[in-house]
Amino acid sequence: MEVENDILRRQLDTYKEELASHLQSEPPINLAPDIVPQQANHHSSPSATSGGLCGDKEAYIPKCEVVHVAIVCAGYNASRSVVTLFKSILFYRRNPLHFHLLADSVAQIVLQKLFQTWNIPQVEVSFYLADSVVPDVSWIPNKHYSGVYGLMKLTLPKVLPSNLKRVIVLDTDVTFATDIAELWKIFSQLRDKQAIGLVENQSDWYLGKLWKNHRPWPALGRGYNTGVILLELGKLRKIGWGQLWRLVAEKDLTTLLSTSLADQDIFNAIIKTHPDLVYNLPCQWNVQLSDNTRSELCYTEVTDLKVIHWNSPKKLKVKNKHVEFFRNLYLTFLEYDGNLLRRELFGCNYTSTQSAVKEHQLSMLNEEDPCYDLRRAQVRSLRTHLYFLDYQYEPSPDGIDVTLVTQLSMDRLQMVELLCQHWEGPISLTLYLSDAEAQQFLLYALSSQLLSSRKNIGFHIVYKEGNFYPVNLLRNVGLQQVDTPYVFLSDVDFLPMYGLYPTLKKAIQAQNLQNEEKALVIPAFETQRYRITFPKSKAELLHMLDMGTLFTFRYHVWTKGHAPTNFAKWRTATTPYKVQWEPDFEPYIVVRASVPQYDTRFVGFGWNKVSHIMELESLGFQWVVLPNAFMVHMPHAPSFDIAKFRGSSQYRRCLKVLKSEFVKDLNKKYTKHFIIDQ
Repeated sequence: MEVENDILRRQLDTYKEELASHLQSEPPINLAPDIVPQQANHHSSPSATSGGLCGDKEAYIPKCEVVHVAIVCAGYNASRSVVTLFKSILFYRRNPLHFHLLADSVAQIVLQKLFQTWNIPQVEVSFYLADSVVPDVSWIPNKHYSGVYGLMKLTLPKVLPSNLKRVIVLDTDVTFATDIAELWKIFSQLRDKQAIGLVENQSDWYLGKLWKNHRPWPALGRGYNTGVILLELGKLRKIGWGQLWRLVAEKDLTTLLSTSLADQDIFNAIIKTHPDLVYNLPCQWNVQLSDNTRSELCYTEVTDLKVIHWNSPKKLKVKNKHVEFFRNLYLTFLEYDGNLLRRELFGCNYTSTQSAVKEHQLSMLNEEDPCYDLRRAQVRSLRTHLYFLDYQYEPSPDGIDVTLVTQLSMDRLQMVELLCQHWEGPISLTLYLSDAEAQQFLLYALSSQLLSSRKNIGFHIVYKEGNFYPVNLLRNVGLQQVDTPYVFLSDVDFLPMYGLYPTLKKAIQAQNLQNEEKALVIPAFETQRYRITFPKSKAELLHMLDMGTLFTFRYHVWTKGHAPTNFAKWRTATTPYKVQWEPDFEPYIVVRASVPQYDTRFVGFGWNKVSHIMELESLGFQWVVLPNAFMVHMPHAPSFDIAKFRGSSQYRRCLKVLKSEFVKDLNKKYTKHFIIDQ
């Protein structure tokens, strides 16, 4: 971990050296009088100045003092982009952190799961549902692309706990280039009534000079940007902040009719009327990279860089002569392995309950056990980002709907578009990727007309860690996020027959899956040809079987897995028929979404699906084969895990040990007992 972090530090230093070289080769910058790196506070006594480039050098923060950070986050896209901000803060931080997230229901689901599975020492996260304060700000007409959520920073003194006295407030599109504790130190410089620390705006927006008839909201001089704010919550509550901002907003809306820059307009109108509330932060704490800004005046030296703010709708495509250097820094954090940020802050005796549980589970493992690596893989907490892309599901009017649940790694990505062509229903798809691969997937999905148009696919990322493919954990992540009452449990290298989705909806109703313990079996076939004309009907499939271009799945290497399906009977069947479970049976099935989850002790290759089917058999499920349904396995290179299984006798021995332990646990849990194979 430390080696990887050192590599990142050197990489970031390289970018800064390149920028420094670039700055030295440019002609000197004539600083404008209203934008200077070392800004004086125009509305306070000399003792309350901003303190230069780095804030108050003399201020001291105990290494275990908690730094509180508040962020408003709403929707799938913001939940994804804010992770880069988290990474940049975590990389440089030397203090415990407490994130306060004012989030809508979508962001809360995504970020709760992310932090729960990220399991970072000395980091607490509290959530506050944005819906509770929507009425506080929804009456304000707002033209900003952030919508109603762009106004919610105004409500933070109300929303945050009354015993919380100060907080750093950040936009989701900022990136840190230094320790956030340096910014926290500056709170010690706020004097008297100063309750809001802000960086001056670096464009001419509030001067009204950008175009003819431009009427901005009132502001003091150039105004202030609210991407980075120091809030003294206690002072604001004392002066009746909630009533103050409402009165100011109501007054200015009578003539200006709406806000253009959301909360920023209202903050500026308040400061115009009450200049004693503001403290001028040095502009390096909010280097603004929107069009028409003069942000380069804030970093005449590379060491000046503290916080980079992508405050344009164009984000990384903004026009700035140094944008390539800033983009490189941002992309470094974007693709950085977040698992490496789980570093302990030594000397701070603070451990979350979740971390303590994980530590206890790990301590119970015997490192001398030949199967230690497999057992450790079961205990490992894998960072999980739900709904990586926009997701919208419309419930079926008849109440009968089925989601295809599957999982994959980067080497199977080419199957996703094909799968979507064969299945028009909802999909819950879990991908096992590195941080860098997740960004490759994002570009792939957004550039695909098919995938970007499909909103009924839940794409969930589980980030790579360890040496085994956590197949059953991935299946569970997908299963947990299903919105439909039924699921089709599949693998990504299988293509369903055309029309399987409506066929299954009819079969679910006909077989009364709602009230009976049944699993509908979808017969599985395979081809060994990379190019094949996919069968459009059962008749075509039977012809291809006879011609030898299709085969029953794994007929030549693992007959037991699908033999109970009784393919001979299926050939002529016209009605569903029941079959009996047999050892090692692992069909692809449709069941209620409330079925037990997969056993996560099985990672990599072997017994991962068999164990799940076995548990359903313990519950008394009936196995019903559908006569007019099928799926076809498409060929691909062998996975790394199957190669380990075939090449390692120790791996195979450990799998037998896990299988034996699983069966013993199953026999304790249910009345039906299975014989343990030796």
